[in-house]
Amino acid sequence: MEQLLSIKLMTMKTLHLYILALTLFTSCVSQKKYTAMQDRALNCENELNTSMNQNNLLEAGLANEKNKSKSLEQQMEYFKSTNTDLLARLSDLSVVSKSGAESIKKSLEALNEQNKYIKNLTSSMQRKDSINLVLVMNLKRSLDNFEDEDINIEVKKGVVYVSISDKMLFRSGSYNISNRAEEVIGKIAKIINDHKELDILVEGHTDNVPISTDCMTDNWDLSVKRATSIVRLMQTKFAVQPIRMTAGGRSEYVPKTTNATAEGRAINRRTEIIILPKLDQFFELLEPPTTNIEG
Repeated sequence: MEQLLSIKLMTMKTLHLYILALTLFTSCVSQKKYTAMQDRALNCENELNTSMNQNNLLEAGLANEKNKSKSLEQQMEYFKSTNTDLLARLSDLSVVSKSGAESIKKSLEALNEQNKYIKNLTSSMQRKDSINLVLVMNLKRSLDNFEDEDINIEVKKGVVYVSISDKMLFRSGSYNISNRAEEVIGKIAKIINDHKELDILVEGHTDNVPISTDCMTDNWDLSVKRATSIVRLMQTKFAVQPIRMTAGGRSEYVPKTTNATAEGRAINRRTEIIILPKLDQFFELLEPPTTNIEG
């Protein structure tokens, strides 16, 4: 987070120097060039404000996860204090029956397992948040030259979502990928290949306008075929391992906004690339110890 603040301060200093340079050189350049430089400075300031807002959202997300981590640490402290009490009881076997001592030992073992589980869960959550932050920053940097309205990158439900409008990827009613789409998918695939510990889910989404052609029955077909086109491109042209990818279609049934307007339908026609932990590791992480605590 200190690195993010440092980058933000450096950017603000650069912008201020740029504006100062504009003032100094006003008399040396034509009015047209001066106006262009003013516009460029204003655009830089707007981009800086946008980046700062995005950074604040990420910081808020991290703060929330830190609060969760603090709660888990408090549970750990509780288990430690309970362990200490049980150890004290166990040390005085002269007043504890053999069966009682065995029960305490089992309780200690169960508490130790719970303690290990909480430690592992806390560590995994912190690592996942750090990976998500790096992914978002790298994706935004890599896709910076594309229109913001066509690509949206966010962390939602603990995973990274890259939502791409279908007008950037496909022709209307088609699942054939455009040349421009290959450039976008190539940049995303490069970052995905740098994180082989993660899996990819590609989902196709449509609006509610019915479609029926010789090769597609309805929007279910269209959404699935678009998702498989993206997955196939990632595998064949950009060497993403197929075992890491899943393709699926959601048809018109998970809209982001209303389908009552042309603008809303355009937003709902999208393909989402979801970057998430490997499912087997994820379920192992969530599986709690099965040892029972006996009184």
